[in-house]
Amino acid sequence: MIIRVFLFRTKGKMMRSLFFILLIKVVVSLTPEEVRSFASSVPEGGKLWALLVAGSNTWDNYRHQADVCHAYQVLHNHGIPDEQIVVMMYNDIAHNSFNPTPGVIINHPHGPNVYKGVPLDYTKDDVLPKNFFNILWGNETALKNVGSGKVIKSNPNDHVFVYFSDHGAYGFICFPGFVSENDYDNGDITNDQLISFLKDYYAAKKYSKMVLYIEACESGSMFIDLPKDINVFATTAANKDESSSSCYYDEKLYTYLGDVYSVNWMEDSDKEVLSKESLEKQFRIVKQETNTSHVKQFGDLTISKMPVSEFQGRKQAKPITYPKVPFDAVPSNEVPVEILKRKIERTNSIREKHELKKQLYKLLKNRRFADNVVKEIVWYLSFGDEDTYNRMHLRPNGIKNNCYYEAVRYFRKQCFNYNKNEYLLRHLYKLANICNEGVPLSKIEEAMDVVCTHPPVCGIK
Repeated sequence: MIIRVFLFRTKGKMMRSLFFILLIKVVVSLTPEEVRSFASSVPEGGKLWALLVAGSNTWDNYRHQADVCHAYQVLHNHGIPDEQIVVMMYNDIAHNSFNPTPGVIINHPHGPNVYKGVPLDYTKDDVLPKNFFNILWGNETALKNVGSGKVIKSNPNDHVFVYFSDHGAYGFICFPGFVSENDYDNGDITNDQLISFLKDYYAAKKYSKMVLYIEACESGSMFIDLPKDINVFATTAANKDESSSSCYYDEKLYTYLGDVYSVNWMEDSDKEVLSKESLEKQFRIVKQETNTSHVKQFGDLTISKMPVSEFQGRKQAKPITYPKVPFDAVPSNEVPVEILKRKIERTNSIREKHELKKQLYKLLKNRRFADNVVKEIVWYLSFGDEDTYNRMHLRPNGIKNNCYYEAVRYFRKQCFNYNKNEYLLRHLYKLANICNEGVPLSKIEEAMDVVCTHPPVCGIK
C-alpha cells in the first residue's frame, strides 16, 4: 500500500487539526503488521548500547580483532559514548612480534589505525561466553574484578547492538578463552544457549529493540529458531551450511585484514548518513556486495525498517571512503593454508622457502589426519552401511535434541580441541546428522573412544 501525505505550511489550527485527523485515519486503516512497521521506522529516544566481540586470537586471525576495532570506530564516530560500548578482544595483535607497526591495526589496505582509542574492556582469558552473557545482562556482581567490569545497563527504552566476529560451526560460535580439561563450556556459545538467553533477555525487559550482526562460518545456523516476537533482528555473514570469507590480504603483514561481510557493513556505515539509511537497506547492500557467501536475516524484520542510526549511533559523522581494492577473498577455514602459500611465493630465500614448505606439508598432513579420524567415527557409527554413511555426510536440517551439543563437547575432549584448530569446525555438522539419525550419545562416545584412542593410519579407506 502506498500512502502519499501532502503537508501545507499553515498557521491555522483548523488545518493542523484536519491533518492529524487524516493521519489517525490512515494509521487506523493499516493492518497490525503495517502498524508495527510504521512505528518501527520512527527513531526512538532511549540510549544506544553495544557489545563488540572478537572471538579468536593469534596472528593468522588478525582480521577478527581488526573487524571489532573498526566496528568500535564506526559507533564512536557516530556518537555512542565509550561507557555504552563494551569491547571483548584477546588483544594479542596490536603489539604482536609479527606486527611491524606496534600499536597499529588496520582493517583496509589503505585504512587508518582502528586500534586507537579502543576500550579494552575484556581481554585474554576474560573473552569467555559466560562473560558475554553477564555483560549483556548487566550482571556487575559476576564481573567484579574481571576486566573493566563494564556491563550493558540497558532498560526497556534502550536499543542494544551486538557485533561478533570469529569462527563458527553448525550451531556454534567460538571464543578464544581457556578451555580446561574439566570445563568444556568455556569455548563456545551454542544455538540453543543464545536463543534461550535472548528469550530471557526479552522477558526481563532489558531492551526495546535488539540487533545482532554475526561474522562466522555457518553463522546462519545460530538463528534458525530465533522467534519473531521478541524484538530481535539478526543478520549473518553466511547461511547455515557455508563458510564466510576473509579479505584484504596484506603483503607486508602476511595476514588478512578483514572479513567480506564485516568490511561491507562497516564501510557502508562509514560513508552513509545513518539516519537516512534503514537496516534493511544496509542488509541489501551487504548481501549484494558479499558474493562469497549468502548473507541472511532473521527474527523481527519490522525492525529492519528502522534507521541504522538507532543502533550504530545518532550523531552525523564525516563520511569516510576507502580506495577500491580487490577483496582477494578466501574461505575462512583456508586462511592458514593461503598465508603459507603466499609466503612461499614471495620469498627469495631458498632456506626460508624450504622451511615454509615443511610447515605447509605438516599443516595439510594434520588436516588429512583429522579428516580420516572423523571419517572413521562416522563409518563406525554407520555399521558399515553405505546408505547410512552417505546420509551422515549430508547437510543437516536442524538440531533435534541436545545429543549434538554433547557429542561435540566429547569430540573436543577425546579427539581434537577445535578451539585451537578451526579447520575441524567444518566437520561438526556430521555429528548433528549422526544424532538426527537417532544414534544414542553413548554409542557416539564409544566410537570416539575407539577411534581417537587408537587413531587410524592416515590414508586408509
